[in-house]
Amino acid sequence: MIIERAYAHIASHDENAWPWSVPCVRGLMADGMRFTAPVTFVVGENGSGKSTLVEALAEGFGLDSWGGSHDWRYASPRAKSVLGERIRFDAAARGRRMLGSWSARKGFFLRAETAMDALDREGLAPNSVSHGEGFLAAFRGKFLEPGLYVLDEPEAALSFGSCLELLGHFDQLAKQGAQVICATHSPLLTALPGADIIEVGDHGMRRVAWQDLALVDHWRRYLADPHAYLRHILG
Repeated sequence: MIIERAYAHIASHDENAWPWSVPCVRGLMADGMRFTAPVTFVVGENGSGKSTLVEALAEGFGLDSWGGSHDWRYASPRAKSVLGERIRFDAAARGRRMLGSWSARKGFFLRAETAMDALDREGLAPNSVSHGEGFLAAFRGKFLEPGLYVLDEPEAALSFGSCLELLGHFDQLAKQGAQVICATHSPLLTALPGADIIEVGDHGMRRVAWQDLALVDHWRRYLADPHAYLRHILG
């Protein structure tokens, strides 16, 4: 692992203003966010703040919010987010040198909505392949060495089989001493053995076992009886 805890302290801020009003951000400010496994999944409904959280973690590590490897320092026109500017880390033993030296840092930030621009900058020619194949090219060509890998809903472009391949990459990275933080809606990805799962929502942040996740329960019940859900939304 690279980092054991992320935190942010701000002397003065408006708790009713975004992002300080988001419950998981308030939790980060109050108690920090601890990492207990090489792979951490962040799950929650749309609007729960999971993307805000993982983007800030990536920025705090020095990764461009637009996406890409640590070799690209803010190639996008976007400035750091107000939360990303304030993120600090407590290093794990393996991560002390990496956090102590900019040149020693390795990592990649992959976010679904800007991935193709980022992959083009990385020389992966995403326009010559499908969206999903572009993602897989990043996993195969860039997710290779110890570092911090942050992903925001990578399953958006991936088939069932490709999600399984991604899990294999996560497993290999963990065994090589890397760390993965992934925001997702996928019950398939979150089933990775040994992964830590943090559920965000109105409650803030809490650790949840895979079988107790709301998203797993909903998928299980939907696949067992789609009509039980569809009768409420179809005319």
